[in-house]
Amino acid sequence: MKTGIITTDTYLNHNTGEGHPERADRVTVVIDHLKKIKSKNLIWKKPKKFDPKYLEYTHDKEYLDNVNKSFPKQGLNFLDGDTIVSPGSKDATIDAVGSILIGIDGVMKKDFNNAFCPVRPPGHHAEKKKAMGFCVYNNVAVGAYYLLEKYKLKKVAIIDFDVHHGNGTQDIFYNNEKVLYISSHQYPYYPGSGAANEKGNKDNVLNIPLSAGTQSHEFFNAYEIIFKKLKTFKPDFILLSAGFDAHKDDPLAQINLESKDYYTLTKRILSLAKVLCGGKIDQVLSSTPIAFAGLAYDNTLSMSSLRKASTSDSLTSRDAKILVPTMQHIKDKDKGEV
Repeated sequence: MKTGIITTDTYLNHNTGEGHPERADRVTVVIDHLKKIKSKNLIWKKPKKFDPKYLEYTHDKEYLDNVNKSFPKQGLNFLDGDTIVSPGSKDATIDAVGSILIGIDGVMKKDFNNAFCPVRPPGHHAEKKKAMGFCVYNNVAVGAYYLLEKYKLKKVAIIDFDVHHGNGTQDIFYNNEKVLYISSHQYPYYPGSGAANEKGNKDNVLNIPLSAGTQSHEFFNAYEIIFKKLKTFKPDFILLSAGFDAHKDDPLAQINLESKDYYTLTKRILSLAKVLCGGKIDQVLSSTPIAFAGLAYDNTLSMSSLRKASTSDSLTSRDAKILVPTMQHIKDKDKGEV
């Protein structure tokens, strides 16, 4: 089983300023660890230019124009209180989206079975008309529209297990019956949205609010509700918006998942994807992505959660530790165990 790794080094030039928690280290540590996996089944690719109409499906035209004008020639510019852009952010934001689209193409064309896209900036807080929470373009939402418009799929599901609710993704698809948005997240917590009664105008939103202190067994019990909803919806493709800030070592949130829980969750979702949509997945780190045929996985590596955290080395060390289950999953696939 082959996995596409789609990334490029333009993310290094997205400068958010000294001391900002959403920084290049968060992706670099992921890429460095992936490079340690010596496997012929890892297919490394770079993003390509794409038709801007897919951004226009996702975001308001006026918003896109304002973002395009916001990239400074030097220094930094604030799109909101903590969403910062620099001269290098223009290419980085486009390549973050483009990586996901290449991952989807590879899965749909069967170049590889799944894909992982280590990119930045993240996306799930970006609304149709507003930047927010380190996010400029909603990467996973663009991917969903890409599947609907280019590949004419009928149904796409997005699963978001970042500890923060993906208010942007919910905002973009609240009235779209073709997209099922599912989020498990700490609540109440930033950004304040994600109550259980927010169900979408087409019954296409499922929010699973988790109380501070939630343990692994409670988390997986909640996912039985999610799996049931997925089976009813029967998606053609699943996108995973995967943040790892529900880990017990996260310095701000209070959900107590273990590293091994992400491995277990990934295996459960993959097994279900095989039944529902032929195993198609694109996984993206919410601050980054992985793609698996029929399932796209927006893998955020807890960037959005570290809004006020320090930039100590311990944070990137923690991300590396949490990545281990994903690496093990890839090794298991090589052995034919998944």
